[in-house]
Amino acid sequence: MAKKILVAVYSASGVTKRVGEEIARVSGGDFYEIIPQEIYTKEDLNWMNKKSRSSLEMNDPSARPEIAGSVSDMDSYDTVIIGFPIWWGLAPRIIETFLESYDFSGKTIIPFCTSGGSGVGRSDTALHKNVSGDVKWVSGVQINRPNEGKIKKWLDKVL
Repeated sequence: MAKKILVAVYSASGVTKRVGEEIARVSGGDFYEIIPQEIYTKEDLNWMNKKSRSSLEMNDPSARPEIAGSVSDMDSYDTVIIGFPIWWGLAPRIIETFLESYDFSGKTIIPFCTSGGSGVGRSDTALHKNVSGDVKWVSGVQINRPNEGKIKKWLDKVL
């Protein structure tokens, strides 16, 4: 029986969304965009401003930005591929919100990130602690472009 795959992504600039859509297409999975209840403005995302919304959230390990909407039938998925940009060497806090919102027992979770300068870094191990239940956690990778060949090769390894 084929695995049912969900590709869930948060994307601030559109880069992660494009990669996630390609992963969903190549894998035959469903695509879900994690959208903040309060959309980030350009000023919110200004990492040079220590008082910007994203800076304040990333400096507060307990910050959990609300998500608008939810995955309607998370129980039906066997595998969840989760994508995010790297902020301050980590996944944005909204990814923690997402991971803490569902029971992933019995599922495989496969993270990927996009980044202009750094790789997966410590985001992989930091996120794993936010997941409840008995899950299979696959090590994360960085994929910056919706490259079909690279994505197929990666999916062949992790699925």
